[in-house]
Amino acid sequence: MSRHRRRARQRKRQPRVALPALIAGGLVAALGVGLGLYAGSGDDGEPTGARAGRETSQGASDGDGPAAGPATPSPSRSYALSTAPRTIPAVNAHTPARGPGWRPAAGHRVVVSDSGLADEGRLIAGELGLTYAGRKDDIRAGDLRLALNDGGGANPESYAMTVRGGRVTISGPSDAGVFYGTRTLKQEVHGGRTAPEGVVRDAPAKPQRGFMLDIARKHFTAGWIEDRVRELGDLKFNQLGLHFSDDQAFRIQSDTHPEIVAGQHLTKAQVQKIVRLAAQRHITVVPEIDSPGHLGAVLAAHPELQLRNASGVATRGAIDISKEDSANLLDDLLDEYADLFPGAQWHLGGDEYQALTVANPAASYPQLATAARARYGAGAGVADLATGWLNDRADTVRAHARTMRVWNDGFFRNTSVKPASDLVVAYWTGKEIGARVPTDYLGAGRKVLNYNDEYLYYVLGEPQTFVYPTGQRIYERWTPRVLRGTTAVPARYDAQILGGSFAVWCDLAGSQTQDQVAAGIRMPLRATAQKLWDARRPALSWTQFRTLAAQVS
Repeated sequence: MSRHRRRARQRKRQPRVALPALIAGGLVAALGVGLGLYAGSGDDGEPTGARAGRETSQGASDGDGPAAGPATPSPSRSYALSTAPRTIPAVNAHTPARGPGWRPAAGHRVVVSDSGLADEGRLIAGELGLTYAGRKDDIRAGDLRLALNDGGGANPESYAMTVRGGRVTISGPSDAGVFYGTRTLKQEVHGGRTAPEGVVRDAPAKPQRGFMLDIARKHFTAGWIEDRVRELGDLKFNQLGLHFSDDQAFRIQSDTHPEIVAGQHLTKAQVQKIVRLAAQRHITVVPEIDSPGHLGAVLAAHPELQLRNASGVATRGAIDISKEDSANLLDDLLDEYADLFPGAQWHLGGDEYQALTVANPAASYPQLATAARARYGAGAGVADLATGWLNDRADTVRAHARTMRVWNDGFFRNTSVKPASDLVVAYWTGKEIGARVPTDYLGAGRKVLNYNDEYLYYVLGEPQTFVYPTGQRIYERWTPRVLRGTTAVPARYDAQILGGSFAVWCDLAGSQTQDQVAAGIRMPLRATAQKLWDARRPALSWTQFRTLAAQVS
């Protein structure tokens, strides 16, 4: 072989020899992107690019910004500029780039830069059929890397996802943000699709994004609830409310008061499994033992605590709040379930206390009026006693370091006893007697959660004026500022609205099976997820959104 031919062959072989060195040389640049370059924030704490760049950005040519070392070879310019991924909820911003994108494949690794991301890494590895390799600093083709960064004051649920050079890096200031990035990636590649080249920057508009389930009126199996937890996690919800006590039944095992528990119920072991599964998906389970109304199942076992009017007639679901034993019973339960539900949120209920729905509460329930005057002074009334009851229950729960919410009709106007200042308003209706408009609470500085029964209530059997909500109506007309009816409160109150919750109530429990419920709420849940993540008018039409829902899950 001539020297000329030997040299020509050496030149052909040279790129194959040098490629690993080039990849290793790109380590600093790749980690620089993945470990925080895109999860930084502006002066207002919002991830960079999420303010002006919620639409697809046309920024840097490769979506990476300046690199700290030799760059990984750029993809061929023959690739078209990428388009923003389509997911539910939609991402806030995507900086396009040219390249093949990324698909999961056998042999690809999930690696983490922090051992605290092991749960997120194992989960996405299992879902995509990848190998979880743990904490690694080396780089291989096809890697999915999860990383934490300091965030610079960014929204803790924010994340950045960089798809570049056949690899993916998801970074965020917390494990929750990184988890949401994995949900975006999971949807992007569902059904054999490709995650587009470029950089996603994303963060939710609202910090509380919930789904509430009435398991008191209708028994749902533990497996069904677990399936909803997985669904909620993929949609980036972060709360699951369980309303497990009402007039019909008390549905969770109790060790302090086993006499109140229905035959069909969840055991504590089942609840613990649900709570663990939810925690893995960054979902807080929010328990609700409603009082002083909606306690019929508890009172069936304790008739001596049933509220009775002046004629001795029992009042459905209402406990006699003038009796010390009533308070002791509720506090027993609140203390017991605080250990079962370790999350930071708690629902105290407080709605529809029947003693306050009559024309003259003091005349109808003289024992309550007497107790109110004895405790709060000559001018106190039944509403003061009911407010004091909730404040006392709040004291019990507050000792367990919880943030509490109360239904809006549990707050009464013109009382001398004021509700505790840290109680969040769960606003569901304006139909009650003495209804107060949302701005009454917002103007007083209260924080509010949106449970608007006009859009977000799925009531089995459609009793009274309820109709099953449609995803389209939520998607096209509702926002977190629409707290009551169809009218939004002024924009100046937006920061006080912490988020919202879609709710399933089982008033006519036999109207649907649990599988029918799952099918019925599928699109409303997705529409709610979209509007809590980004309240603005969606880019996709409802028809496009519905088609997308079939493609990504």
